[in-house]
Amino acid sequence: MPSSALHIRPMMPAELDVAVEWAAAEGWNPGWHDADTFHAADPGGFLLGQIDDTLVAAISAVRYGGHFGFIGFYIVRPEFRGQGHGIAIWRAAMQQLAGRTIGLDGVVAQQGSYRKSGFVLAWNNVRHEVIAGSSAYRDSSIAPLFQATADLLAYDASFFPDDRRVFVRHWIAQPGSTTLTLRQDGRLAGYGTIRPCRIGFKVGPLFADDAHLADRLLRALITYAKPGEPVQLDTPAANPAAIALAQALGMRPVFETARMYAGQAPALPLGKIFGITTYELG
Repeated sequence: MPSSALHIRPMMPAELDVAVEWAAAEGWNPGWHDADTFHAADPGGFLLGQIDDTLVAAISAVRYGGHFGFIGFYIVRPEFRGQGHGIAIWRAAMQQLAGRTIGLDGVVAQQGSYRKSGFVLAWNNVRHEVIAGSSAYRDSSIAPLFQATADLLAYDASFFPDDRRVFVRHWIAQPGSTTLTLRQDGRLAGYGTIRPCRIGFKVGPLFADDAHLADRLLRALITYAKPGEPVQLDTPAANPAAIALAQALGMRPVFETARMYAGQAPALPLGKIFGITTYELG
């Protein structure tokens, strides 16, 4: 069926659950409660491709602030691939983000396709995994946070190219997730979130002023996972200390993506990023 028969439109809130299920089927291991958080970030940022009453393709083109966007959830159902639907919904997403710097975490082997749309490799992200144990970890400087505070939002802002306060507020409030903060001399010096996913748990983000603080946070976060379940952390390879931290905790690499940008790549403090937030929304 030609791609001209494809109708592309914004997702309704309930339809984002469909896209998350497709992501789960692709092995991307989304969080159980990601859909509501993703929708809150940009209610108009998710597109569906439809033929008659059949949903065949999805993509996210989420807008942050006035200058940045992120593409994710780029999926065509297997039985509809190779028919032009993917490029059609891709073009719609790029049009939605026209005039912005655009980021994505793509399959490493597909970098050539993204380069055709103006994307340039910035670094690779490596997903590391470890099985949670049953030992406790206590640190008097680390405490749970139940809602986003002004200082956390300000701290997070230094790690992202544009305004994502709405997203962070919802991310921290996801059912079953835990956010931990680490303070030094009363000042926020790092934070991280762990959330339940289709398989095990994921830590993200993991931001800290140095590797020692990140190590303490990560050890504390892993104790919130169910013993015997896998815990995953997506580390930027451009921060060698992040890779070393994962290795020191016995985590093994299981997957890799290419972080690419179209437009001016943001200047991020990569030396303080030990785990990105999510491949889907940046």
